[in-house]
Amino acid sequence: MESRNPRRWWILVVLCLSTLVLTIDSMALTVAVPSMTEDLGASAQDTQWILDSYILVFAGLLLTSGSLGDRFGRRRVMLIGLVLFGAASLAATVGTSPGEVIAVRTAMGVGGALIMPSTLSILITVFDEEERGRAMAAWGSVSMLGLVGSPVLGGVLIDHFSWHSIFFLNVPVVALALVAGVVLMPESRAPWQKPDPLGAVLSAAGMTSLVWWIIEIPQHGAFGGRSALSLAVAVLTLAGFVIWENVTKTPMVPLVLFKHRDFSGGSLSLALVQIGNGGLLLVLTQYLQFVLGYSPVRAGLAFLPLAVAALVGNGLGVKLAVKIGNRFVVLAGLLVMVACFALLTTVDAGSGFTVPAVALGLLGFGAGMAMPAAVGALMGTIPEDKAGVGSALNDTVQQAGTALGIAILGSLLAGGYTERMPAGTPETARHSIAGAMATANGDPELVRAAREAFTASMSTTFTVSAIGALAAAVLAALVMRDPGRGQREQPEAPAPREREGAAAPREREGAA
Repeated sequence: MESRNPRRWWILVVLCLSTLVLTIDSMALTVAVPSMTEDLGASAQDTQWILDSYILVFAGLLLTSGSLGDRFGRRRVMLIGLVLFGAASLAATVGTSPGEVIAVRTAMGVGGALIMPSTLSILITVFDEEERGRAMAAWGSVSMLGLVGSPVLGGVLIDHFSWHSIFFLNVPVVALALVAGVVLMPESRAPWQKPDPLGAVLSAAGMTSLVWWIIEIPQHGAFGGRSALSLAVAVLTLAGFVIWENVTKTPMVPLVLFKHRDFSGGSLSLALVQIGNGGLLLVLTQYLQFVLGYSPVRAGLAFLPLAVAALVGNGLGVKLAVKIGNRFVVLAGLLVMVACFALLTTVDAGSGFTVPAVALGLLGFGAGMAMPAAVGALMGTIPEDKAGVGSALNDTVQQAGTALGIAILGSLLAGGYTERMPAGTPETARHSIAGAMATANGDPELVRAAREAFTASMSTTFTVSAIGALAAAVLAALVMRDPGRGQREQPEAPAPREREGAAAPREREGAA
C-alpha cells in the first residue's frame, strides 16, 4: 500500500472551498430575490426562471460531468468548472435585465455540475479508508456552515450594497480555490474506456425532464398540461438510459452499484432525508420573518443552533462510526431528525423562537451524525476507477430528492395556507403570507389570520418531513450493512489504494 499523500489535508481545504462556493451561492440568492426582482423589474415567471435555470442544468449534467472527470481528469474538470462558475458570477454582477441573469445562472449551473462530483471523487482517492470518515465529516461541516452562514452574509451585503454583491461574493472564493487546486491537488483519472454518448444524452435529457416536472408540480399539478408531458419524457428517457446502461459493454454509469446494499441504502436514505429537508430552510425563514418579524440578518443568525449542533454531531458521529459502524450512526442521526420535525409540528403563531431553536439544534445534531456516515458508507463501495460518476450518481439522487421535497412541501404549504385563509380576504393575501403582509396596511385581523394560517400549514409540511425522515431511518436499518473487517476483506471490494496501484501510476507520478 502506498504512503499517504502529505498534502491530503490541504487538498481537503480546496475541496471544501469548491463545495462552499456552491452552497453560499444557492442560499444567499434566496435572500437577494426580493431586491433583485424589484431592481430588474422581473415578473414572477422571470424570478422562477432565475432560480430554476440553475437547478435544471445542474441536475441534468451531473452524471455526464462525473463521467468526464473519470475520463479526462477529476482535478481538470473541477478547475474548469470553477473557472466557468467564477466567470459567470462576475458577469452576473453587471446584469441589468432578467434575461441576462437567467443566462449567467444557466452558465453557473454548468460550472456547478462540473465541480460537485469531482469534490467527492477526489476525496475518496486522496484519503484511505482509515481517514476518510474524518475527511467526510470536515467536508460536511463546511457545507453546513455555508448553508447556515450564507443567508446572514447575504443579508448584510444587501443591507450595505446591492443584490449584485451576492454574486461577487463567489469570485474571491473561486479564485482562492483555483490557485490552491493548481498548486496542491494531484490529478487522478480512470483507465481509458470507450465513450458512451448515448448514455450521456439520455441521462441529461431524463434528469432535466424529471426536475422540470418537479418544478411544474406546484403550478400545474403532477399530471396536468405541461407537467404530464415532462413526466412522460422523463420516464421514457430514464427508462431508456437504464436499459442502455445494462446492455452496453462500456456503460457511462455503473448501475451495478445499486446492487451493493450500502450504496443503495445510503443513496435512497439520503434522498428521503432531502425530501424532508427540502423546504425546511425556506419555510422557517418565512416563519421567522413574517410571523416573528425578524429582519433577514436576524433570521439568518437564528440558524446558528443548527450549525453549532451539526459540528458537534459530526465529531461524535465520526467516533461512533469507528466503534459501532455506519449503519447505527445513520439510524441514530435519522431518529434525532425525526424528533426535530415532530417538534416543529407543534409550532403555532404564538410559539416564539424557543421551540424552533431546540428543533434546529436537534436537526443539526442528527444531520451532523447521519449525513457524513451515510455518504461515507456509500462512497466506500465505489471503485476508484468509477469515483467521479459514482459520486455524481449519489449527487443526482440527492438533488432529485431536494427538488422533489421543495416541490411537495412548497405545494403543501401554499395550498394549506390558501385553504385556511378566511373567505373574503384580498386575493393577494390568500396566495402567500408575504402578500398578506404587503397588503395588510396595519389591519391586525388580516395579519393574525395570515400568521395562523401559515403556521397551521407549516405543521402539515413538517409532518410530511417527519414521515420522510422516519422512512429513511427504516430503510437504513433494513438495507445498509456495517462496513466491518469481514466486508473489507472480500476479494470483490479491495481497498481503494490497492485498486489504484495498477490503475494510474502515470497520473500519480505526473502529479508528484
